[in-house]
Amino acid sequence: MGLTNLWELQRALFAIFLLMYLATVVGNGAIVVVAIVEPKLHTPMYFFLGHLSCLDILCSTVTVPKMLAGFLSEMHTISFGGCMAQLQFFHFFGSSEGILLGVMAFDRYVAICNPLRYTTVMRKQVCWLLAAATWSTGFFHALMHVVATARLSFCGPNHIEHFFCDIKPLLKLACGSTHLNLMLLSTVTSCIAMGPFIITLLSYFYIITFLLFKVQSRGGRQKAFSTCGSHLMVVALLYVPVLFNYMLPSVGNASQRDMMVTLIYSVITPILNPLIYTLRNQEVKTALQKIQGGTIFRFH
Repeated sequence: MGLTNLWELQRALFAIFLLMYLATVVGNGAIVVVAIVEPKLHTPMYFFLGHLSCLDILCSTVTVPKMLAGFLSEMHTISFGGCMAQLQFFHFFGSSEGILLGVMAFDRYVAICNPLRYTTVMRKQVCWLLAAATWSTGFFHALMHVVATARLSFCGPNHIEHFFCDIKPLLKLACGSTHLNLMLLSTVTSCIAMGPFIITLLSYFYIITFLLFKVQSRGGRQKAFSTCGSHLMVVALLYVPVLFNYMLPSVGNASQRDMMVTLIYSVITPILNPLIYTLRNQEVKTALQKIQGGTIFRFH
């Protein structure tokens, strides 16, 4: 059904969301390139930040291009196979991002509270293992929902009250029992979201306690708080709307609210992440300026 059925408004929304999508791709793409090209950023923190930016691009790509195409046509259609694919990849990338934020919080905890053990604990093999576990968990979590949804019978109306194929609006169209789907949504998905969220809260509780009582240097505190502040802003932008949207088991008449909440973490958050990490992070800003300066020099 899309965001609106007003044809005049759809043209304006097309331009707005196209610009937002391009900003997402360019901003997050720049962070991925910088994390790969700049040797000074070959650390666990920027390794995970590169994965986060990659997930932001992929998550937006699952929903936004299809939504843009819908703005240019009066009929918004999607095949059943396309719908299941969209469901799979959105929850694959979305849940992977949620887990990754928990991993990034643990990385900051080790770096700040146990700096002498940091290179041993967060060595290259461990980082790759954590990244692989993050992507794998996200994939199988999404696959679980797709299998459970695809087995349902859809014999009634085929109008999805959303701008993409998400679980809750699809369950409203099912003819049979959705008890299993709702149970998976309220238990497994809640655990996937709440687990990393709790790890993040605990990590930052220990970090803040450590900074307040153990670190004497004011400069050291400011640098640590700046890095952690960026991460906490990203955590809040993702976790708050996700927990609000999926921890409620009801599939009642809250489609407009669900769409607005989904827009926050599927479209708006991926744009803000590069700004948060670059504006508050001197190392990333310096690396970007270095690459930009080298490009201009070669051009001349």
